[in-house]
Amino acid sequence: MDRYFFLQDATTVAKLLLGNLLIRKIDKEEIVTRIVETEAYMGIKDSACHSYGGKITNRTNAMYRIGGYFYVYIIYGIHYMFNVVTSDKNNPQAVLIRSVEPISPLLGEKSIFTNGPGKLTKFLNIDLTFNKVDLIGNNELFLQRGLNLDFNIVCSKRINIDYAQESDINKLWRFYIKDNKFVSRR
Repeated sequence: MDRYFFLQDATTVAKLLLGNLLIRKIDKEEIVTRIVETEAYMGIKDSACHSYGGKITNRTNAMYRIGGYFYVYIIYGIHYMFNVVTSDKNNPQAVLIRSVEPISPLLGEKSIFTNGPGKLTKFLNIDLTFNKVDLIGNNELFLQRGLNLDFNIVCSKRINIDYAQESDINKLWRFYIKDNKFVSRR
């Protein structure tokens, strides 16, 4: 995927990412997953977004880069959250990758569930070393167009943003592939 794909607003990119492949290369092995759930965070006017009000901190400055960079942070001291920055430089929007479906290697009956943002980062060994990394030309963690983009998209409220203003809590900025078993339960 090229840079222009990410130079759109977060709600657009969040929908477009669904069905595409997120690939993690560890040593010489490739782990291929399909993105099945995302959430959009629309920047300085979105009270659920870390950059709300123009906030720039060590944690949020990755969001101020041009679209196509990673924004990774840790919550509860144990879970890494993996986001893709969207839009123009200094327009801090991002898409949280909430769930992925493991494609390869085939995991069969012992499938490790990746139906949540903390679970998928653990599965793909994503940590803070990926924060502020450009995904364009990256060979350790990258995106590829999915082979099957024929599915229905469900829109719903974002998860765990009780701290936000009511108007932002009620926005339907969570997107997922209908009937996919790897979508988070909530």
